[in-house]
Amino acid sequence: MNTIKNRWVDYFVLGLSIFLIFCLLFESYIVLPNLVSWLGRFHPLILHFPIVLLLIAIFLGLTGKRIPEVLLSVAVLSALITAILGFFLGMGVPVKGDLLFWHQWLGAGTALIAAFWYLLNRSNLGQMYYTKAFQILLLGLILFTGHYGGMLTHGEEFLSLPTEEPMDKIPENPLVYQDVVNRILDDKCIACHNANKQKGELLMTSFDQLIKGGENGPILVVGKPDESEMIKRIHLPLEDENHMPPEGKTPLDQIEIAILEEWILLGASHTVRLNELPKSERLVSLISTMMIPNEAEKWAKFPQVADSTLQHIASDYLSISRIASNSQALSVVFFPPPEYNPKTIDNLKRVAKNIVELDVSGLPIGIAEIEAISTLTHLERLELDKTPIDDAGLQKLSSLKQLKLLKLYDTGITDQSMATFSKLPNLKNLYLYKTDVSQEAIVRLKKERPNLVINDGIDTDIEAFFVSTDSIQVTK
Repeated sequence: MNTIKNRWVDYFVLGLSIFLIFCLLFESYIVLPNLVSWLGRFHPLILHFPIVLLLIAIFLGLTGKRIPEVLLSVAVLSALITAILGFFLGMGVPVKGDLLFWHQWLGAGTALIAAFWYLLNRSNLGQMYYTKAFQILLLGLILFTGHYGGMLTHGEEFLSLPTEEPMDKIPENPLVYQDVVNRILDDKCIACHNANKQKGELLMTSFDQLIKGGENGPILVVGKPDESEMIKRIHLPLEDENHMPPEGKTPLDQIEIAILEEWILLGASHTVRLNELPKSERLVSLISTMMIPNEAEKWAKFPQVADSTLQHIASDYLSISRIASNSQALSVVFFPPPEYNPKTIDNLKRVAKNIVELDVSGLPIGIAEIEAISTLTHLERLELDKTPIDDAGLQKLSSLKQLKLLKLYDTGITDQSMATFSKLPNLKNLYLYKTDVSQEAIVRLKKERPNLVINDGIDTDIEAFFVSTDSIQVTK
């Protein structure tokens, strides 16, 4: 009876081995039915089973102990089935990268060498000295197959040794796509969307593939970030299965998200350089911030703020979020409520030392709120568009020495505020469109502060830029 059972196992091992070899040799001619392709998804579920059994069998063989026939039979059969299912899974990838190629062939080699070992064992040659060579070879194949499998699942750098070397610095005048956008995608997205692992049939390793999209079509709508599938998925709740990146991966921080949104809004060009954009563009400011070294280290010195505290402060008309993942630096945005309560800004005292971005545009703020804002000593970006602030109120904000961007669109600011601007040493961008500041005062300020970008309206250069952007969108 045992002889009959063993014979059937022999037939199964031989048949599966021949089928696996056939698949490998004639892969380019094979078209799998949907059900067979679906079976390939069981490959990652069962692959650990044969690995453990084979390692146990190899350990027993190398230490001179008897290998139970049942153990070797089950190990070899499961290894062959796993390799075949892996082949089915790999057939669903349109273009195979080097990692997938080597993982597939090493996995098949592992199964076939294991089958040959089984044959030697059934021929009573399992104790011969050269059998140990096959066992050592099999051990090496298991390690390398697992190595490539780990990189396929978690990214090529997953098994790399830890390093303290920082990422390459962004060039002084970067190509926006290649040096900034692609840098973000490479860090947060490409691990799941490369030639070796095309999740959703989406490749993000080149500009052309990014524009092409995946199985559901394009992921970018040029000029419309809110309608772009990539941006929609980035903004989904972390617990949503469609959130990008998926759970367990490091999410994009606020600056990275904003850069992607602004890049799409401005036409998603792969040829434009930073210095070709109007200096008043938000994308320029965002990239400049990204280029500043040790920004995270500076924010790391901020007081610790619990997520529960942020949730308690936030409301339907107040959004408060971290600038970057796990960062203590905060971004605060107010939305005009039906009934305005001046205490809403005063409530920010609990996190005053952590706020680096504040937008109160459209709020009817008074002196009390302005004085509260003046205590935000780490503030770097302040938006006061369409507020009733005047020269006297703005003067109270001269204590904000870290301020880099100040927006005063459609306010009652006059030439008297020039002295206040001069007291803000780090100010890089100033928006004065639709204010009462005269052109003469702006010219004097530009001479005094040549590195200060002042946006006081829509000039011809900016109009020309948007005309060219529209033409890009039409072309695409």
